[in-house]
Amino acid sequence: MRPDTPAENVVDHTAEAARLERTADRYPEDAEALLLQAAAHLELADARPAATALYDRLLATPDTLENAPLVRALKASNLWEYDHEAEARAIIDGIRTTAPRDPAPWVIVAESLESHDELEAAHDTFTEAAVLLLTDAVEPPYATHPVLFGRHRVRRMLGLPHDDWDARADTLHSSPISLDELHDPKRVWSLGSDNPAELEAEISRLRAELGTYREALSRPFPVAVLHWPATELAELLTAYPDLAAEYPSHSTHLSTIESSLRELSTSGTPNLGIVTGTVPSYEAFAASESSSPSDTALLPQYATTLAARGRAVAWPPQRTSDCWCGSTTSYSACHG
Repeated sequence: MRPDTPAENVVDHTAEAARLERTADRYPEDAEALLLQAAAHLELADARPAATALYDRLLATPDTLENAPLVRALKASNLWEYDHEAEARAIIDGIRTTAPRDPAPWVIVAESLESHDELEAAHDTFTEAAVLLLTDAVEPPYATHPVLFGRHRVRRMLGLPHDDWDARADTLHSSPISLDELHDPKRVWSLGSDNPAELEAEISRLRAELGTYREALSRPFPVAVLHWPATELAELLTAYPDLAAEYPSHSTHLSTIESSLRELSTSGTPNLGIVTGTVPSYEAFAASESSSPSDTALLPQYATTLAARGRAVAWPPQRTSDCWCGSTTSYSACHG
């Protein structure tokens, strides 16, 4: 714990993992996100076999998982940390072979290789991900940035010259400290210097890097707007007609979502998202709050709860991606 960190902010990771497991039992539709958070707490508590047990619990029902490659990647990374290297390598090889379209599993396995000094394998993994996910991308989605930044870092450690992917990483990097400087292998030696100027420069670089990490850590909990698909909204209004004033029609509901998000974006609110509601989930939430689903004050609370469980989808989508409303039309030709 840092000296300036209040004692009440210390997290009991084992207790928090147990709480998340209990919550997953209450909300099975959100079990995947909740159990992944629980496993992360167990890893922080150095209860790695227990974390593996949670990953195995999720992988036992692969057909219900939203992101099975992510769970496998996290399991591999965890296994390697407590002397199960062979099993971890087998999982990593499997992930690279199946080539998932989500960047997160690629980043996790590449960083796992990197942390165990497998720099060439890490470089190859980052490169495979970049080629697969970004070859035709005009504007790399935010989720793919760690692929380019990680690849840049490993290439600097290997002493390789800049290439086109590195140039793209430099363009995406917004910190005042350049990637070349942040990823300079000589930085570790500067920490042992007795030159005040060198130490001050290193402190500036670390502050810039910390700012980047803080920004990334803030993203899993977006400001979220609640979206009801047409069938769910019809069911909701049939059961709770008092909500008709809140939702005059489905088309108005969709237009209100887009306009609200645009206003928030214009006002400078970062990290916006959309959560999709279902009537059974909303009714369960209302019951847990000892309130009626007809209470309009519950709607934003429900949206916030879904976002905290990892149910939010980032807004805006890429202009050529399917619109967030659920149509098969691109965002640019629909609500964009």
